Amino acid sequence: MSEYIVSARKYRPMTFDSVVGQSSLTTTLKNAVATGKLAHAYLFCGPRGVGKTTCARIFAKVINCLSLTPTGDACGQCESCRAFDEGRSLNIFELDAASNNGVEHIKALMEQTRIPPQSGRYKVFIIDEVHMLSTAAFNAFLKTLEEPPAHVIFILATTEKHKILPTIISRCQIYDFERMTVQDITEHLKFVADKEGIAYEDLALNVIAEKADGGMRDALSIFDQAASFCQGNITYQKVLEDLNVLDADNYFNIIDKCLENNVTEVMLLLNGILSRGFDGGQTVNGLAAHIRNVLMAADPQTTKLIEASETQRKRYAEQAKRCTPRFLYTALKILNQCDVNYKQSSNKRLLVELSLIQVAQITQEDSDDNSAGRRPCRRLKSLFRKLMAEAGAVNTSTATHSKGEGQNQTSINDTKNVAEVANTDSATTQQTEKNVTEPRPRVKLNSIGVSFHNIMNRNTQARKQDEQPSLGEAANESNAFTEDDIRREWLAMCNRMMQGKEHNALAKRMMNVQLRITDFPHIEAIVENSILQHDIGEILPRVQVTMAQYLHNGSVTVSLRLAEQKEIVRQLSPREFVQKLIDMNPDFATMQKELKLEVE
Repeated sequence: MSEYIVSARKYRPMTFDSVVGQSSLTTTLKNAVATGKLAHAYLFCGPRGVGKTTCARIFAKVINCLSLTPTGDACGQCESCRAFDEGRSLNIFELDAASNNGVEHIKALMEQTRIPPQSGRYKVFIIDEVHMLSTAAFNAFLKTLEEPPAHVIFILATTEKHKILPTIISRCQIYDFERMTVQDITEHLKFVADKEGIAYEDLALNVIAEKADGGMRDALSIFDQAASFCQGNITYQKVLEDLNVLDADNYFNIIDKCLENNVTEVMLLLNGILSRGFDGGQTVNGLAAHIRNVLMAADPQTTKLIEASETQRKRYAEQAKRCTPRFLYTALKILNQCDVNYKQSSNKRLLVELSLIQVAQITQEDSDDNSAGRRPCRRLKSLFRKLMAEAGAVNTSTATHSKGEGQNQTSINDTKNVAEVANTDSATTQQTEKNVTEPRPRVKLNSIGVSFHNIMNRNTQARKQDEQPSLGEAANESNAFTEDDIRREWLAMCNRMMQGKEHNALAKRMMNVQLRITDFPHIEAIVENSILQHDIGEILPRVQVTMAQYLHNGSVTVSLRLAEQKEIVRQLSPREFVQKLIDMNPDFATMQKELKLEVE
């Protein structure tokens, strides 16, 4: 029995032309070799299984080939090519940075760069998964990478470029490898199947390509698994069974039933999917991806964005003709919200069911049929009219009982009228629907007894009255006062203002205002800034009346003035004030200590 080799190794590309899905990169590398414009360091980036290490090996082989073919590939016949194919080349070194990421490994590799090649032109060092190197290893590698010997070329490969130091990246030529398309993977799988003599169905290989998610190595691994399960005949149904993939027909059927507003069938389809062991979250995500493909198929220009076979694209396009853009957009929004809430939901199945019910009702018109899956349409006006009629009947009967028999007959007639209104409610509702477009009488605000304009005027007048209080008994008084009296009453006024919430902050700032008598009984208040001057100015009439009342002099006037720079005196805190007293009289400290006084 011959040794079995997996397809990913057996059919690994050996030339640039055999590399799948990276034509632009391979062309650039071939041109660089043909023109002799080789950089000293290359960085190959991209997801797993797209050909980074393969291209690095092919590139290293081509660099040292002694007789290139006209197409720019290695000849495979010279001593350098044979040594590479047989694994005995001394010019090509490979290092797996995932397991050799220490600084000692990099130093050992750097020692090899000093030795020139024994055959061929260059020594090529391929470092795979270079992002796994430690910081110390990167630093040890940096100097050699910056100024390597002329016979050395580094090829770095990584799946996570963002983890590499910027100083390393700036010294390399960067090649970004792309994910392979479903079409490219499918064509390569057909090539491998033909080589192996395995029968296949196109849809089966397409499912494998979609499952690989853009990686050729993953696709070949799945292909080997499916070939073993199917025993040499890869069919669509067996691949679905082997890979536990939900058939696309389920998504097509769900959308068709949703367009028919058939909630019952949608629930039965969902139950069948869940009973086969598929997760509800995966079902929602798969259905959302299906609707996205249908949306892309609605426009011929975006059909190329669908990663599927040509047969599947035609099915998407056919279903897109039956779907409106509003249905597709709304369905995507509902399913996306379901996906967001799925992990936090305590009843995941119910969440999925409610989401599919909403999708099935997007194109459904309002109906009174309870079996449609939507709540019956109710007229709120009709419901309230009946309640008002019942309340009116009760109030009328109560009034007639208190007024006596003379008005009892009138009350009975009123009750009958109310009952007639309630019985004719459905006819009134229909008439209301007919009169929706008819103009309705408008009520103007100026016809109401109390208008908004009058309310605003009253509020403005009341506010002005509050701002201009009366002097009261102080209007007839003319007592004398000093600046100490002014200061005492001003602080008392500020303390009263701090009791309320309206001017609490302003009162604290007003306590620092300097007061003096300029022309008795005129008081001048010196403020530190224009903001405080403006705020006190808004309540100045009330301040003036308050000072007149408590100073018992109706002729008192108060004016505000901004302080000059030399007039601004910093207010001392209680502790600073006590310290000032101690500095002026040391005996004060002794008194404080004896009486055990503390400053708050």
